[in-house]
Amino acid sequence: MLSYMSKIPQNPGSEPPNDTSINEDNASDSPDSAPLNLPSSVAGSGTLNRLVDTARDYARAAASENTLKAYAKDWVHFTRWCRLKGAEPLPPSTEMIGLYLADLASGSGLSPALAVSTIDRRLSGLAWNYAQRGFALDRKNRHIATVLAGIKRKHARPPVQKEAILAEDILAMVATLPFNLRGLRDRAILLLGYAGGLRRSEIVSLDVQKDDTPDSGGWVEIFDKGALLTLNAKTGWREVEIGLGSSDQTCPVHALKQWLHFAKIDFGPIFVGTSRDGKRASEARLNDKHVARLIKRTVLHAGIRSDLPEKKRLALFSGHSLRAGLASSAEVDERYVQKQLGHASAEMTRRYQRRRDRFRVNLTKAAGL
Repeated sequence: MLSYMSKIPQNPGSEPPNDTSINEDNASDSPDSAPLNLPSSVAGSGTLNRLVDTARDYARAAASENTLKAYAKDWVHFTRWCRLKGAEPLPPSTEMIGLYLADLASGSGLSPALAVSTIDRRLSGLAWNYAQRGFALDRKNRHIATVLAGIKRKHARPPVQKEAILAEDILAMVATLPFNLRGLRDRAILLLGYAGGLRRSEIVSLDVQKDDTPDSGGWVEIFDKGALLTLNAKTGWREVEIGLGSSDQTCPVHALKQWLHFAKIDFGPIFVGTSRDGKRASEARLNDKHVARLIKRTVLHAGIRSDLPEKKRLALFSGHSLRAGLASSAEVDERYVQKQLGHASAEMTRRYQRRRDRFRVNLTKAAGL
């Protein structure tokens, strides 16, 4: 039995308040309150101070911007929860964290129970935040590990997969786009993302050339037979080869060249914003949320899954629908799809395949039955 109750201050209520003022008097709630600094025994200098700034930049680059934002929200939610319970978030208490996970799983007040994957992410966020403040969180401690194992056993469900955008879908989607500058850009985004099996963050992080910008996530080289994308992706550096399409209307490389030519882009981010009238390109890199919104909008305009209400149709599709679409539509050896998506295992690639012959390899017959 976990020894919780004797260690927890009694305070009714479990819903974190909406008021954010409870954190204003505690600097430790902010990730920036525990930055990298020189040791107290070392005298500062111009060179060392510049190295401290450089180290901080590298530390911020250890995780993606979206991940850091999620971790920051996780920390704010946890510290509010602790204060409501009459406890302090620092130093870490494995008993309190175990109770926090249980509260997330069971739901309380107006807060619905969270999915297991979200709870797992919340725990990762807490571990990261504690590490930034000089504390180690032992996720294998029994107060955390046993509660989390029980949550997974009781509440785990198969992952809800987004609908794949298949070949006929992507063609219908690009057909809804206008032929102004904005339409050329969005056409290139959809076709390149689909043919490359790219994440939405990978699409918008591309630069024209290597090292064009500090926030670059890769660059593109265009050849006679296709385009080569070099990506600093979620799983590390990888190359993605995108061959020419069967016609200019459906060719991702042609669409990319058209966009670059008419937008007059030869340096910096490839996918940038446009003026309101869609006739001029700006210099600001697109946010990856634009890709998600573009997919949802063109899905509606193309009438895909029109058998469902609009709200359900929008919920079915996301940026990952492009990756799932490539994995489901490409009639080639599975290993080539795995390489294109940058997966470490064939099993991960199969999770993206919404349409495939599951029994093409029949081990029953191969075993003599």
